[in-house]
Amino acid sequence: MTRMMTFLSRTPVILGLLVAAVVILLSFSPLRQSLDGPLLDQIFSGDAAKARLAEFSAEQRRAHFWVTVINDTLFPLAYGGLLMGLAVRFGGRYGKLAAIPALLTIVFDLAENTVQALALSGTINLLGLKSFLTPAKMGFLLIAFLVALVFLIAAGFRRIRQS
Repeated sequence: MTRMMTFLSRTPVILGLLVAAVVILLSFSPLRQSLDGPLLDQIFSGDAAKARLAEFSAEQRRAHFWVTVINDTLFPLAYGGLLMGLAVRFGGRYGKLAAIPALLTIVFDLAENTVQALALSGTINLLGLKSFLTPAKMGFLLIAFLVALVFLIAAGFRRIRQS
């Protein structure tokens, strides 16, 4: 785990993850437009997700499935890795501990994606779990983002004072 944290905190890795996260985020746009409304990821309630799924045509389900399995599997790895790397890089002795919310964000996002992919493929509908998974994912994401932001600001102030 220590090697992974060291790897994620390297400047080229942080920059690469930032670029990857932005590119992947932009890749969701065509699907969002073709669905004429929100993706399942944007819905917090299991009941609302079930209702939204019922609105999709077979073609929309298939497209959403592949975007979920490919794009939305890579996305949490990119943005979660970025937030972990920033926490470790700028968090000093607390960096590894501060990276935990980002790691939990990845775990919950991938669990949410699994639930959505199963429902989109018609295998089993466990979308009710989104009522727990999506708010947990977003809560940990907010914490991870704020941690990274605070550490970045603190590092900026330290650098200014040293100049």
